[in-house]
Amino acid sequence: MCFSQVVWSLLLAVLLGGALTQVGCLDFNFSTFKKEDDHNLIITKGTTILLNAIQVTPDVANDPITNYSGRIFYNKPFRLWSKSKKITASFNTTFDLKITPDLSSKQSPVGEGMAFILAADTTLPQKSEGQWLGIVNASTNGSHQAKIVAVEFDTRKSYEEDIDDKHVGLDVNSIHSIEQVSLTKYGINLSKPYLNSSIKARVQYGGKVMNVSAKTNKTSEYKLIFSLPLELCSYLPEKVYVGFSASTGNAIQTNCLRSWEFHGSKIADEEMLWVWITVPAVLIVFSMIVFYFYWQRRHRVQPEDAYPRIEDQIQGSSMAPQKFKFKDLRKATRNFNPKNKLGKGGFGTVYKGFLANKEVAVKRVSKDSSQGKQEFIAEVTTIGSLHHRNLVRLIGWCYERRELLLVYEFMPNCSLDRFIYGNEELGMEEPTLGWERRHTIIYGVAQALDHLHNGCEKRVLHRDIKASNIMLDSEFNAKLGDFGLSRTLQQSENTHHTTEVIAGTLGYMAPETFLTGRATVETDVYAFGVLVLEVVSGRKPGNQNEQSDYNNNIVHWLWDLHRQERILDAIDSRLTKEFDEEGMLSMLVLALACCHPNPHQRPSMRTVLQVLTGEVPPPLVPPERPAFVWPAMPPSFNEDAENFSSGSQLSPFTKPTGR
Repeated sequence: MCFSQVVWSLLLAVLLGGALTQVGCLDFNFSTFKKEDDHNLIITKGTTILLNAIQVTPDVANDPITNYSGRIFYNKPFRLWSKSKKITASFNTTFDLKITPDLSSKQSPVGEGMAFILAADTTLPQKSEGQWLGIVNASTNGSHQAKIVAVEFDTRKSYEEDIDDKHVGLDVNSIHSIEQVSLTKYGINLSKPYLNSSIKARVQYGGKVMNVSAKTNKTSEYKLIFSLPLELCSYLPEKVYVGFSASTGNAIQTNCLRSWEFHGSKIADEEMLWVWITVPAVLIVFSMIVFYFYWQRRHRVQPEDAYPRIEDQIQGSSMAPQKFKFKDLRKATRNFNPKNKLGKGGFGTVYKGFLANKEVAVKRVSKDSSQGKQEFIAEVTTIGSLHHRNLVRLIGWCYERRELLLVYEFMPNCSLDRFIYGNEELGMEEPTLGWERRHTIIYGVAQALDHLHNGCEKRVLHRDIKASNIMLDSEFNAKLGDFGLSRTLQQSENTHHTTEVIAGTLGYMAPETFLTGRATVETDVYAFGVLVLEVVSGRKPGNQNEQSDYNNNIVHWLWDLHRQERILDAIDSRLTKEFDEEGMLSMLVLALACCHPNPHQRPSMRTVLQVLTGEVPPPLVPPERPAFVWPAMPPSFNEDAENFSSGSQLSPFTKPTGR
């Protein structure tokens, strides 16, 4: 055993000298409910076990049950956290609800609903009927003294904040939910059991995040309704009771619990069992600790910073957005949990996270990335200052513990390529984008590129336009992202950026890039043209292992169709004639113009926008694909001359790096 191990063993044995006391877990399963089960439950007056279920508001009664509330609890408390609040228990509970309105009632809509609750005590609050769902009442609503957290299954829009009369909400010491999700899009109707028969729900808590899922008896898999970070120890006491509450309003609605299963974990309590030690022993241990740290300090090897001066380069830029702490981003992504993974590329892995209860996407830069530092700085200093509706917004960054992280706005529909080709992870065998949506996406990308080329103080070259870098928000609006390869140019000085190593994605790269190593507005336009062909045809760009553009399948294929006057054959057959042929023809000819071998013949993004809006016709292109010749001959006249590259000198071949 080495010296340091000896020191720490003595330190732990003497100073801690204690043990972790295991606390029993809570575990039960009621597949149905019988009369004899009542000794395991705490049930309020009027609530009863009947017909193999708990009738929280009874569905068999001689008199109408209106303006009524009830509760049931398991009779043993659940240990939720340790005394120091450093350890929080986890639990997983599943239950079967049946909510039945009185269809003969003249009141519409009926209500109110049921809730799974964790509460400090089992007392039913007075006047908690109707809109209060048996959770709180007017005096305790919003008060820390309520000490209750509930997952409500609400069947009435009782408040202006309620989104509808069939939603699930998360309530903390209040009937006003901190999170609400309508069940309509999941095909679940809480108050129409003749459609669903019953609703099965699952609530999972791992110590930091509350997950709620639901399904009907007609579906086999639970659907995640919401996932929300929640520190239960901030709102609830050390021991809580688990159970259900329900209420009715002016009309009858029966709220029935048909089965209930609960599994809660064990937690350990840090009860320190201090031991008596003598003064000499204390002095010996103290001396060893002092010597150990002195020795460590003298012999410590200072780790080399993986990315020296990166802080200075970013913070010295006026473009830098907010800086985050690594611990906050690790917590937001649940320690970069693989279940939160959204995607992975050459630059790094992207995770879904929650910051201040808001969904974000966190990119963790791969340590294997050959240009990780340069791409990271480019991303932060470029996109950090850009604000456009068709650009992904960079919220912040982090460099800590030799980790590089970027925080973006969350894009619910991920990237465009998933919807063009389908994706097994999304459960899609066929693409779901119609032509109108595809046209809107193409126009959005064009607007983004025009802003980068012409609308910024410094011209920005993206250098990596491709379908996987086009993100889609909840309304399928296109947002251009991944600025790891982007470069900025002074508008009045340079027209290109030269690199020692070719960067970009094979299949989208203009032919001159392989000769000059230069990125220009024209190389961005070429990649945009390939993207348009990809979106219109539903075909991938071609063999991306080819280290040459001369045999780019999709571009050559379209030129051949154009030569045969069959260009409309390129249209994705799954679009089923839902498009205007004249407009589609214009789109395909525009794409060919963007992919012209001569960069001087390619239109600017400003012209592209005018074609897409119908202001001007598409540029003329020859029937045969022109041969690629370098140096390229400039046109005698071109209205977009201010956007063209001025350099045409042949540079040495360079090795391309695909992304």
